[in-house]
Amino acid sequence: MSDKQYDLVIIGGGPGGYVAAIRAAQLGMKTACVEGRGALGGTCLNVGCIPSKALLQSSEKYADAGRHFADHGIKVEGLSLDLATMMARKDKVVKDLTGGIEFLFKKHKIDYIKGWGSIPAVGSVKVALDGGGEETLAAKRILIATGSESTPLPGVNIDEKRVVTSTGALALEKLPGKMVVIGAGVIGLEMGSVWSRLGAEVTVVEFLDRILPGMDGEIAKQSQRVLAKQGLKFKLATKVTGATNGKDGVTLTLEPAKGGEPEEIQSDVVLVSIGRRPFTEGLGLKELGVAMTNRGFIEVDADFRTSIEGIYAIGDCIPGPMLAHKAEEDGVVAVERMAGQKSHIDYNLVPGVVYTWPEVAGVGKTEEQLKEAGVDYKAGKFPFTANSRARAVGDTDGVVKVLADKRTDKVLGVHIVGPLAGDILAECVTVMEFGGTAEDIARTCHAHPSMGESVKEAALAVDGRPIHV
Repeated sequence: MSDKQYDLVIIGGGPGGYVAAIRAAQLGMKTACVEGRGALGGTCLNVGCIPSKALLQSSEKYADAGRHFADHGIKVEGLSLDLATMMARKDKVVKDLTGGIEFLFKKHKIDYIKGWGSIPAVGSVKVALDGGGEETLAAKRILIATGSESTPLPGVNIDEKRVVTSTGALALEKLPGKMVVIGAGVIGLEMGSVWSRLGAEVTVVEFLDRILPGMDGEIAKQSQRVLAKQGLKFKLATKVTGATNGKDGVTLTLEPAKGGEPEEIQSDVVLVSIGRRPFTEGLGLKELGVAMTNRGFIEVDADFRTSIEGIYAIGDCIPGPMLAHKAEEDGVVAVERMAGQKSHIDYNLVPGVVYTWPEVAGVGKTEEQLKEAGVDYKAGKFPFTANSRARAVGDTDGVVKVLADKRTDKVLGVHIVGPLAGDILAECVTVMEFGGTAEDIARTCHAHPSMGESVKEAALAVDGRPIHV
């Protein structure tokens, strides 16, 4: 047995793992975090949320300079793309943030152990160290926070050069002439937007007959219309049956989702973004007898305990929304419950945001879910075309939709496509956490002129009394 004894050993240093480590240390637990990537922050910080947002911002500025600056009286001549500099900026953002987490670990006296962890027995974590050799840690509790990985598509071989996951799409060395994105979810639309803005011809292929499955249908349709205006092409209700990687690019074979004549489409780069699956390989969970779902998620109770005493799990590797901020909340709640506190998280109130432009954001129930459940509801909508701040800055695409219980007026869901949708949604999440009503939002003073006024107006529209439309 190791002479290194811990109250808590966390396997995985992503948003769930590193946040859990910091909170555990704040609560007085002697804590270690095992991470095999060589950098903290997990998929989100290294090859996911953060680098994609850096590229979305850079590509948006490039597109604005080429398409919209003239509207503001700013003339640009000789506009050109320096992709290497853009990528270097993205890499620096990632490096600075991962270094920041290491600083926080030192500040809180958390042991950061670089290597791949596994659980040979209850109370023990074996680490295959990055520098070679092994180390065994003794732990009163073990928390699994290993996250997720891209789901593969049968018949399509990933090489991260021409056929890529989001990881490869964040590191392309040159601008592709044509790109096909398989999957019209969050990752596909965000990365498709990046490369489309920079000049690639982007086609999004989706098996379903709509984009953004899981989000409010009306909002998704509006988002598709806006993205199509920006140049993205969509082939919905279509499945990919094969891919041939040749000398001149990739040939994809497609056919209608419900059956029909196949077709071929050529592309320089293909992005496979059909979802993510829990990453639990090599942990030794089957040998320990840890209960799993038929989709490979680790089963946990309300305290995030697995079926094996002393072993816990959070984040993408357990059921629930596969989002970085959900994993963070999991981590905080899990360690606080270990410490005897009564913390909780409501997965119905985890916001989802797509960082295209305009952004798409939602929380709570969609209109489709309310109809299916037979809930008697009322809806209020307000378009950004009637918002004075949106008019002033030239971002008028989109709408805010507030859904409320018809009898009690309690807010059941809020869905937005529009500028800064993810930020202006935050007040709605807070109102819903407190069980608030559309009237509560409508009666709250909002700064003028601001995008947030659109939320107030949509809440007023629930009662049929918007002011500015």
